[in-house]
Amino acid sequence: MINRILPPLNDAHFKELFRGSGIAFIFKIAGLLLSYIFTLLITRMYGAATMGLFALSITILTILAMLGRLGFDTALVRFVAEYSSQGRMDLVREVYIKALRIVLPFCFLLSVLFFFSSSYVADNIFHKNHLSPYLKIISLVIVPMAMIFMNSEGLRGLRKIKEHAFLQDISILLFAAVMLTFSFFIAQDNHAPLIAYIISIAGVAGLSVLLWIKHANISSFSNGNNLKSVNLLTVSLPMLLTSSLFLVMWWTDTIMLGIFRTEGEVGIYSVALKIATLTSITLFSINTIAAPKFAEFYGKGDMNSLEKIIKQSSKLIFWSSLIIILCIFLFPSSILGLFGASFKAGIYALLFLSFGQFINAASGSVGWILQMTGRQKACQNITLLAAAMNIVLNALLIPKYGINGAAVASMICTIFWNLTSVLYIRSHFHITTLYLPGL
Repeated sequence: MINRILPPLNDAHFKELFRGSGIAFIFKIAGLLLSYIFTLLITRMYGAATMGLFALSITILTILAMLGRLGFDTALVRFVAEYSSQGRMDLVREVYIKALRIVLPFCFLLSVLFFFSSSYVADNIFHKNHLSPYLKIISLVIVPMAMIFMNSEGLRGLRKIKEHAFLQDISILLFAAVMLTFSFFIAQDNHAPLIAYIISIAGVAGLSVLLWIKHANISSFSNGNNLKSVNLLTVSLPMLLTSSLFLVMWWTDTIMLGIFRTEGEVGIYSVALKIATLTSITLFSINTIAAPKFAEFYGKGDMNSLEKIIKQSSKLIFWSSLIIILCIFLFPSSILGLFGASFKAGIYALLFLSFGQFINAASGSVGWILQMTGRQKACQNITLLAAAMNIVLNALLIPKYGINGAAVASMICTIFWNLTSVLYIRSHFHITTLYLPGL
């Protein structure tokens, strides 16, 4: 059985994929455990309503920070991986500096605008005026949040997987959980979870800068003329649109639940979504190291190695994800019950979301394959269709079916996005990313 899943370990590229994804997997497991601990702290100490407000606030922060990055974080993975594999660290440093010169001012402007419009957003979009203080708080860390992603994705391109995984999966939650635990003994304020999270973001942003400077030797600058032939915005903007649309597809259900339903329902749904994401944990882990490998092979024109690494990663993802989804389908009530009896109302939502995530995992690293091989516009168009479908389905299903309607909408759109991407890659590269045993 093991021989069917794992290729020979004397394959250098597979060894790197296996080792790198193994490290990322450990960090992601630790990050998920911290996420569940942090969620448990909120739900047990403050209840489902506070969890809903926190989840809604972090969702909005994630969207704003993503918009502020303008797609440069994803572009950094591609360019840093390609240039560092050629030994051109001068180009690595130059592309990073050029990206920051655009991202930082734009994020600052976005932060100021959202701070002063937070009351309007709370009152007129979400119809919850008590949400306004939460929105003002998150506006303060749009710049630090963007910096964390820029630096961690740059480190990913350099294949500094431990540093990348620590920044993205562990650091914020670790510091926030510690602060929230201590704050409970000082003052039990409903804003405490968000404040702890925000302070943690600011600290981790500083740490990310130090790690990038250390590994990229950023104190040494190039002459600034080597990248004139590369229009970074031409590459980054389609990636931004793709990331934006993907977040629309991923977070539309949470946002629209916040508009149409209660904070308690948002809290229950956010917990079900966190658990369902476990199904794709191996996919996310392998993508950590696979994405720069895709860029490297495509940059060198080595399509045979590209196909080989895609097929190897797809097989690993399928078998590990199968084990997780079986556990979720066998024990959904027990798993949700850990967060409190009220969370068992999310059983069907959890099952729908988990099935969608299993198809996401079984389809392989389709999004990163498209973006690392110059097909970012195709990825953008596929995601646009899926995001539009998700908005329509959520608008139709949430008012009547609540969290179950949101989960069904998410499942359908996740399956559509993945299978359409699988077909596109098959058509243009003659590579099948979807792994099915025996086929």
